[in-house]
Amino acid sequence: MNFDQIAALVVLAGVIGALVHGKLRADVVALTGAAILLVLGVVRPVEVQGAFASPAVIALAGLFVIAYAIELSGLLAWLIRKAQGLTRVMGSQAIWLVIGACGSVGGFLNNTPVVVLAAPVVRDMATALNLSPKRFLMPLSYVVVLGGLLTLIGTSTNLLVNDMARNAGQPVFGLFDITGVGLVIALTGGLYLYFVGARQLDRPARFDEVRMKRRQLAEARIRARSRNRTTSLGWLGRVFGVRPGAASADIAGDAALGDVALFEEGADQPLRPGRAFAALGVFLAVIAASALGIAPIAAAAFAGAVLLILCRVITADEAYAGLRPEILLLIAGMVVVGMAIEVTGLAAVAASGLIDVIRPLGPLGALIIFYGVTLFATELLSNATVAVLITPVAVALAESLGVDPRPFLVAVMMAASAAFATPFGYQTNVLVFNMAGYSYMDFVRVGIPLNLVTWAAAMVAIPIFFPF
Repeated sequence: MNFDQIAALVVLAGVIGALVHGKLRADVVALTGAAILLVLGVVRPVEVQGAFASPAVIALAGLFVIAYAIELSGLLAWLIRKAQGLTRVMGSQAIWLVIGACGSVGGFLNNTPVVVLAAPVVRDMATALNLSPKRFLMPLSYVVVLGGLLTLIGTSTNLLVNDMARNAGQPVFGLFDITGVGLVIALTGGLYLYFVGARQLDRPARFDEVRMKRRQLAEARIRARSRNRTTSLGWLGRVFGVRPGAASADIAGDAALGDVALFEEGADQPLRPGRAFAALGVFLAVIAASALGIAPIAAAAFAGAVLLILCRVITADEAYAGLRPEILLLIAGMVVVGMAIEVTGLAAVAASGLIDVIRPLGPLGALIIFYGVTLFATELLSNATVAVLITPVAVALAESLGVDPRPFLVAVMMAASAAFATPFGYQTNVLVFNMAGYSYMDFVRVGIPLNLVTWAAAMVAIPIFFPF
C-alpha cells in the first residue's frame, strides 16, 4: 500500500470510529476527515470544491427550502388534521390510511417533519379508539422511511449514491427510475407491518395509560419551558440584536434528540392558502421539470427555491433556516472521503477481495450478499457514511463481474435507507421511540423481520427492473 492509501484508510477508520462513538457531531467528523485528506494531499482542492458544489448538495439545499415553505404554509398540518375526522367513520383503518398517506408524502418531502406532524395525530386517533399508540407509531416511522425509497429525491442517500455514481462515470438515474423497485419493497414492508409487525406491538391500552399520562405531563412541561425559553431569547434578541433564528435553532437542536413535544405546535399551524398554493405549485413544477428531462433535479430545485424567495412565499431568513446545513455539510464531507477511497484505489482493492469470495455465486448471488453487507453496515453507521463506503465498491464489483452496475447501485440506495433493527438508525425512529416509550427490543423484534422481508423483496424486484 502506498502513502495515499494508508492515509485514506486511517482517516476512514477514524471517521467511522468517531461516528460510532457518537460524542462528536457527524458533520464535524466528516469535515475533519475531509480537511485531513486535503492537508495530506490525498485529495486536491478542486476535488473538495467539487464535493461542496456537487449536484446532490445543491438539489438537497433547494428541496429543503421548498419543503420548509410547504411546512410553514400549514398545508401538511392541515391535511393531517383533516384525516383525523376519518376516525369516526373508519375506526382503526383511518389510522392506517393516515400512515399510508404519510408514506407517500415521504417519497417527495423530508421524512422528519412528516413524522413530527403526523405522530401526535396518530397518537390521538389511537387514544380516541382506546387503542395503544404503540401499535401505530413505530409503523408510522417505518412506512415514511419506506416511502423515501420511491423516488430519487425521497432520501438524501439516493441523491448521494447517484452523485457518486456519476463521479465514477456511470449514467445518472432519473427521478422515477427506482420507483418500481421502491414500490415493491415499500408495499411488502407495509403489508408485513399491517398484518404482523403491528400485532407484536399491540398491548391493551390500560397497560400504557399510566405511562402515557406521565409522558403527556412531561411533554406539557417541555412545551412550557420551550415557550419561556423562546420568549426570553426573543427578549435578549431585541435588546442585544441577536437573530431570532438562534433561539429556533437551539430548540431544534434539543428536538433532534427526540422530543416530539417541541414540534407538536407545528400541527396547529394555520393554513395560509396563498402560500400553500404557491409552494405546492413550485414543488410540482420542480418534479415535472426533472421527470420530463427539462432540467436536472439540482437545477430545478435551486431555481424553485429562489423563485419562492422572489415571490415572497418564504423570506430569505426562513429559507436559510430551512437549509439544514448540518446535513449538507455532512454529505459534502463524506463525498470527499468517498473520493479518497476511489482515487487511491482502495475501492478496487475491496471489490477485488469481495469478488474472490462471491464470484462463484454469480451476479444474483453477489447482489444478495452485497445487499446484506450494506444492510448490516447501515445498522451501525449513518446512511451517508454507508453510501460513501459502498458505492465505489458497487461499481468496481459490477465491472469485475462484467455486468451493469445499476442493480448494485440500486441495492445501495435501498439497503442504506431500509434498515430498521435499531431505534437510532434514523431520526424518525428516535422521535417515536421517545414519544411512545418503546424499548430497544421492540425495534429489534419488529425491525429484524422487516429487514429480512424487504431484503427478499429487493432481491426479486431489482433484477426485474434493472437486469444484469
